[in-house]
Amino acid sequence: MNENFNLGTLPITEEIKEHYAEVINLLGEDTSREGLVKTPERASKAMKFLTEGYEIDPQQILQSAMFKEDYSEMVIVKDIELYSLCEHHMLPFFGKAHIAYIPNGHIVGLSKIPRVVDVFARRLQVQERLTEQILDCINDTLQPQGVAVVIEASHMCMMMRGVQKQNSTTTTSGFRGSFRETDTRNEFLKLITANLN
Repeated sequence: MNENFNLGTLPITEEIKEHYAEVINLLGEDTSREGLVKTPERASKAMKFLTEGYEIDPQQILQSAMFKEDYSEMVIVKDIELYSLCEHHMLPFFGKAHIAYIPNGHIVGLSKIPRVVDVFARRLQVQERLTEQILDCINDTLQPQGVAVVIEASHMCMMMRGVQKQNSTTTTSGFRGSFRETDTRNEFLKLITANLN
């Protein structure tokens, strides 16, 4: 699948569209009402887009832009926006990912790291697994000296329903290789919270 996926090219499966229409009707609404006539189709398009990550190989994204380089200091891409769907309620969670790696003979094009985040985020997810999948993909593909991932996110399943805590955020983290060492991990954590502008 082309990683520059265009929503307009998404196949609209009649089956998904019909199921959305059925759900809307079961909720007591009328799918023939003007405002809802195209909603099943729109919802089908949106869901196909939000779950396109199942059809994209994140390792291929990284492999397409790996370059031999002697650089061996920390590389950080921070404040990567992410949007995903909680697999428990299929409600959105959204926030930022901060990712670092220390090269071990290869670097990767910087734009590929946010693309990897998108691939895993565009699946039904839990934040904990999302963190580990991103971490393992970068670690296994680049085989760097170390990788670090921190994700901060707000979950609509907590904000709109259940405990209804609008200001709560969830932070998850994962570390491999040299980032398990306290000094390296602390340097990363200090840099992602610093305002260097």
